[in-house]
Amino acid sequence: MQYFLCSYIVLNFFAASLAYNETMCRIWELFQVNMLHKNGDIILGGIFEISSKTSAPEMSFKSKPEDWKCESLDYLGFQRAQTMIFAIEEINMDQTILPNITLGYRLYDNCMKLPMALRAATTLIAGQEDIITDFKCWGPPPVLAIVGDPGSTHSIAMSRMLSLFQMPMVSYYATCLCLSDKKEYPTFFRTIPSDAFQVKAMVRIIQYFGWTWVGAIASDDDYGQYAIKNFNEEIKYFGCIAFSETIPKVYDKLKITQIVDSITHSTAKVIVVFSSRGDLVALMKEVVRQNITGKQWIASEGWSTSTVLASKENADSFGGTIGIAIRRGEIPGLKKFLLQLQPDQNNNIMTKFWETVFECTFQNNISNMNLSTSGTSKACTGSEDLKTKNNAFVDTSNLRASYNVHKAVYALAHALHDLISCKSGNGPFENQTCANIKKLEPWQLIHYLKKVNFINHFGDRVTFDKNGDAPAIYDIINWHKTGDGSVTFKTVGVFDESATAGKELFLSDGEIFWNFPSGTVPESICSQSCYPGTRKATRKGQPVCCFDCVPCTDGEISFSIDSIECFQCTADFWSNQNKTICVLKEVEFLSYEDAMGMTLAVIALLGACMSLFVLVIFMQYRSTPIVKANNSELSFLLLISLTFSFLSALCFIGQPSHWTCMLRHVLLGISLVVCISCILVKTIVVIMAFKATLPGNNMMKWFGVAQQRGTIICFTLIQALICTIWLSTTPPFPLRNTKYQNDKIIFECSIGSLIGFGCLLGYVGFLACISFLLAFLARHLPDTFNEAKFITFSMLIFCAVWITFIPAYISSPGKYTVAVEIFAILASSFGLLFAIFAPKCYIILLKPELNTKKAMMGR
Repeated sequence: MQYFLCSYIVLNFFAASLAYNETMCRIWELFQVNMLHKNGDIILGGIFEISSKTSAPEMSFKSKPEDWKCESLDYLGFQRAQTMIFAIEEINMDQTILPNITLGYRLYDNCMKLPMALRAATTLIAGQEDIITDFKCWGPPPVLAIVGDPGSTHSIAMSRMLSLFQMPMVSYYATCLCLSDKKEYPTFFRTIPSDAFQVKAMVRIIQYFGWTWVGAIASDDDYGQYAIKNFNEEIKYFGCIAFSETIPKVYDKLKITQIVDSITHSTAKVIVVFSSRGDLVALMKEVVRQNITGKQWIASEGWSTSTVLASKENADSFGGTIGIAIRRGEIPGLKKFLLQLQPDQNNNIMTKFWETVFECTFQNNISNMNLSTSGTSKACTGSEDLKTKNNAFVDTSNLRASYNVHKAVYALAHALHDLISCKSGNGPFENQTCANIKKLEPWQLIHYLKKVNFINHFGDRVTFDKNGDAPAIYDIINWHKTGDGSVTFKTVGVFDESATAGKELFLSDGEIFWNFPSGTVPESICSQSCYPGTRKATRKGQPVCCFDCVPCTDGEISFSIDSIECFQCTADFWSNQNKTICVLKEVEFLSYEDAMGMTLAVIALLGACMSLFVLVIFMQYRSTPIVKANNSELSFLLLISLTFSFLSALCFIGQPSHWTCMLRHVLLGISLVVCISCILVKTIVVIMAFKATLPGNNMMKWFGVAQQRGTIICFTLIQALICTIWLSTTPPFPLRNTKYQNDKIIFECSIGSLIGFGCLLGYVGFLACISFLLAFLARHLPDTFNEAKFITFSMLIFCAVWITFIPAYISSPGKYTVAVEIFAILASSFGLLFAIFAPKCYIILLKPELNTKKAMMGR
């Protein structure tokens, strides 16, 4: 009795304003003549958009309100209704499915209005239990399931009502994502994919062509608003919405003009529209009126294949539209069935169809009493031949929604077949029972409908997922503009959600017609892509798709297009000039291949050779007075140490290693100490020699040869001790320095311990200062013994060089630091060599007459 109570409540809701039982009966009678019906063992209901216009009754309530009037028959809607009839007749003749059971049908026209759709649904379910005998009239027999409604808004309202009766509803055109919610709509199924998949397909197309800046327009209903909401969620991962507008359900010129202004002023060249064909007509007319071109339209399945919209008048503005279309199928025998249709003057729908097709009028029929559709005096005979007509009704070359109707009927038939094939004791219901075909309940059919899974004659799988949705397969349609200005639909691709990830979309780019002067893929972006080597910087107050391209800083790279950040290269790498890859940093050190390194090496070798040359001269002329007078042994040792000093410079050239790093400073420190020690001893000897010439002075015996050697060894051992401590604690080591220059690695020797290095040079400086001071004090001694002047000059050069070395060493970058140190070594060594030995070599080689005892004593 629960069905009766619910039916009664719903019926009384619509009958609340009716005062008499006769009026209620009149509604039943009127609905019976405005439906297509056939009795059978099991009745299936259907709701279709057969009429495209309605006239609302006057609601002044000064007189009894009249009924809604449905006008302007829609060929495609009527074709879909006839497709359901064809499928049922086809099943009845097929003995392999539902044998010994005849299916009947009750099909109603919703007139594209929700009140009419609800009225039709109420009528279909009203007779499900007991007849309302109080009204003394009988409704239609009960229906087990309903095919329809095509509209999402209608389906939402109807499904809520049908779920109270657990009656299954299989829609062939309602795509709203919300209908996938099984908690809200537990009895709803559909043979068309939901908008969730449609949006995915459209987003994939947009992503495929690299469009990131798009406009979005949606109708003001559940279909459009749910779709645009889902679209916004999907596109934000790679693109942005330039503008978003809503098409009003009731014509509003101001609102339509506002939408067109948004289209005109936007820089977006791609516009996505989620709408039904009826809602879009006013907007398309305004776009065409203002001659707006240069836009790429992306159509939802609601209008992508509308022959009304794809007209010659719209071709200039909307040619090249890419749309998502329901999977096209073929239904063998349907065209023949449609062409054999005959009029029935007792049925409003059939009469209206015949009058519309042949532009004539039947006399004395229900159609004339209620509504005149043709407005012509030509009389219909009923013998007219549909084969002479070429309209959307008889055209079966592009079956899409009708194909879904066919699949919906077969899905219900297969569910019924599985239901009657149940074997007692192995059933799915309580106590493993099966459904009783004579007392069949709609909820029992739902159990089997959820498990439907078969492949139809066209090779497509018909099944429902857990949400009652069909597999998502779409055709990608392109509006081709022909030579005569008309528009044709061409399938240019397929979207299959069940395909391998990343391969859901297949497009034939070469077959797409682009309605642009260039004839190529348009570009729709807010900002040009940022190429590798730059990063995106979002403009303040603008969408993320509007950005500036900022070059990566030195040492950072970006290797992909539209990178949002630059990546820092690792320590041993640096960015190339284009900031696209990290390249190994240039390793810089003073090498022998380097021009400067080669020059310094040659100079160092030249200095060593000159020292050896002077040594050879001194050894050859060691018995001459000038060599004897300058302490030949100390001169030999000084020349040898100078040779090592020159050669130590070579340790600073070339790739640093652990051995060269330690050797260079040890060799330099000890050779310089030996040099300075020899000079210091020579200075002391000069002073002692002068003092020894005074009467009664016997100082030379206290500073003889042994003492001189001991002094030099002592000074050298001190330096050796400093070097030993330094090398044993924190020795110098090769270092790849990346701090001084970002784009280069300075391969250098780290001194290890600044104290050790300071002590080494400090000790040399200390001995040099003492030598300079003693030589300076001895500069006025008699010329015969006066080598102090040359020593003073040499020490002056030595100290000046090493004092200026310190700031130059600190401020010089990279390999120039090493070059400065080598220059200091060579300059100080040459200073000593030339200042001390040049005058003597001049006399020995060029003035031999002065190299005699007499000449020297004469001086």
